[in-house]
Amino acid sequence: MKKRVFWFVVGSQFLYGDEVLRTVEKRSAEMAEELTKKLPYPLVFKTIGVTADGITKIIKEANYDDECAGIVTWCHTFSPSKMWINGFELLQKPYLHFATQYNREIPNEEIDMDFMNLNQAAHGDREHGFIAARLRMPRKVIAGYWQDEDVIARIASWMKAAVGVAVSKEMKVMRFGDNMREVAVTEGDKVEVQKKLGWQVNTWAVGDLVKEMNAVTEAEIDAKMAEYTAKYDIATDNTGAIRYQAKEEIAIKKMMDREGCLAFTNTFQDLYGMEQLPGLASQNIMAAGYGYGGEGDWKVAAMTAILKAMGENGNGASGFMEDYTYHLVKGQEYSLGAHMLEVCPSLAAGKPRIETHHLGIGMNEKDPARLVFEGKAGKGIVVSLIDMGGRLRLIVQDIEAVKPIMPMPNLPVARVMWRAMPDLTTGVECWIQAGGAHHTVLSYDVTAEQMADFARMMDIEFVHIDKNTTPEALEEKLMLMDIAWKLK
Repeated sequence: MKKRVFWFVVGSQFLYGDEVLRTVEKRSAEMAEELTKKLPYPLVFKTIGVTADGITKIIKEANYDDECAGIVTWCHTFSPSKMWINGFELLQKPYLHFATQYNREIPNEEIDMDFMNLNQAAHGDREHGFIAARLRMPRKVIAGYWQDEDVIARIASWMKAAVGVAVSKEMKVMRFGDNMREVAVTEGDKVEVQKKLGWQVNTWAVGDLVKEMNAVTEAEIDAKMAEYTAKYDIATDNTGAIRYQAKEEIAIKKMMDREGCLAFTNTFQDLYGMEQLPGLASQNIMAAGYGYGGEGDWKVAAMTAILKAMGENGNGASGFMEDYTYHLVKGQEYSLGAHMLEVCPSLAAGKPRIETHHLGIGMNEKDPARLVFEGKAGKGIVVSLIDMGGRLRLIVQDIEAVKPIMPMPNLPVARVMWRAMPDLTTGVECWIQAGGAHHTVLSYDVTAEQMADFARMMDIEFVHIDKNTTPEALEEKLMLMDIAWKLK
């Protein structure tokens, strides 16, 4: 991960004299320093905004600073909002308006007009907020005392969404072959996606990968085998299959790193020159923070990498997922998610096992090795990005993963079982109504609020299916959103 920081720009004006401005500067630097101790990324105090030229200059600098992932503003005193217009019109980074104040309490004995002139964030933040509303700026507004833990947690959450935007703007996806034939939802407008989200999505021939595999040395494979042995339980005697997966992983990662790609796709329909579909290889690459999409699904591949970057320590528990089958017993309705081979071990409840089994689909000459495990229990989300023709729609559904209610001893793949909100059948109706794909990113780390922040920053449509969603209300919302987005 690149170094990411956020800039703290504080609004004021010359009206109250130099002493007030010195106090504002001192306090702003103190607040940034103290907040940085509790935030996932540094908050760097940059300047006090007191003139239109100064504000425009700092925003231009933020736009072209590769480390700056967003700006946070606050108005310590009254900051006339017209001087923010030119800068805000140029801003290309995520923006958080932090409505706070330096003092927690009103000092009963000390409060006088000098105090009021210095400490008037309640006044200043409303003026500051108006101009962002007037300019229709996508922004997050967080109000509360700057030392409160819940307020700091909300800023931290927003920062992670903003980092997701920074990763998205740098996203390169390596496709080995095309998507699965005749599938609709994995298609999409790559030019529009690059314009909107920054993704560069291009194709490399499977033959290029085979050539890279043929150059992998036995010593490199031995080192990868030692890594597998340390991380996973070996539950097969077919070491040849594992070594072949190691060769695939090494070759894929070399190609991705050489091209600066953070995500990749392949398809079981295009394995010419390969003995096995990459299973263990794909899973272990995902564990390192890369994104993956099956059947050529480049949208879910990129989103997997983005959600991983938004998660804990820049590589959270997020992974490629697919709804496979349902358990529809009354009172025990669950969805079973899995994939042929490629589910990220960051979702595992325990130590995954390496197994080899026949894969009855695709062009595999030999039985592929893969990681087999149960997903962990806990609250999470599933995320789907779809191309609606003219706009992108980001769909998020709240879920609660559970320990699988049965062992399924003959299912030779990783699996996660969950309750979809508001309940399985209603959730399925809403998901289908919204056009959600069968491929998703399942995340235990990223929240629906963070994905809403991401969508707002990227100016794309957002649909949230939660415990209170009904098909009727969602249908009406989708209709209104369709009209609104066509007018944009």
